[in-house]
Amino acid sequence: MLRLRPYRTNDAAVILQWAKDKQSFYQWTAGVLGDYPLKEEQFQKAGNLMAFTAEDDGALVGFFTMRRPSESFDELRFGFVIIDPQKRRKGYGKAMLKLGLKYAKDIYGAKEVSLGVFENNTPAYLCYKSVGFQDIVSDETEYYQIDGEEWKCMEMKTVL
Repeated sequence: MLRLRPYRTNDAAVILQWAKDKQSFYQWTAGVLGDYPLKEEQFQKAGNLMAFTAEDDGALVGFFTMRRPSESFDELRFGFVIIDPQKRRKGYGKAMLKLGLKYAKDIYGAKEVSLGVFENNTPAYLCYKSVGFQDIVSDETEYYQIDGEEWKCMEMKTVL
């Protein structure tokens, strides 16, 4: 049974193995935590956020963070969402996100949750859509310079 628990620093060794190449690493982190390959010490910046690890029968299967974009808890923002590649396309991502949304609403009293996803990360985008996230249309689109390319970040939000 899938459950969320607070991130522990010793989780980093497993989680960092899930980004197998540069593209998947930057789709996951946008380079915010550092360059590929990331060291465990660098990853601890993510652990300073409201960080959660998803477990299924004691095995790590996913990770994400929550943070407040403002002083209020009305909106929370998910980030650094990742699922073990061997567990993808089996419903773990959806289940983890649903647990995260329930936690955001029931524990923090959030009214909405937002996130960003790169346009070139279709599987993640479709997963987010499947749990209720909708595209946010904005005049300001955020672009990241990743490994010599410009990547478009799409904003999404769901109301709880």
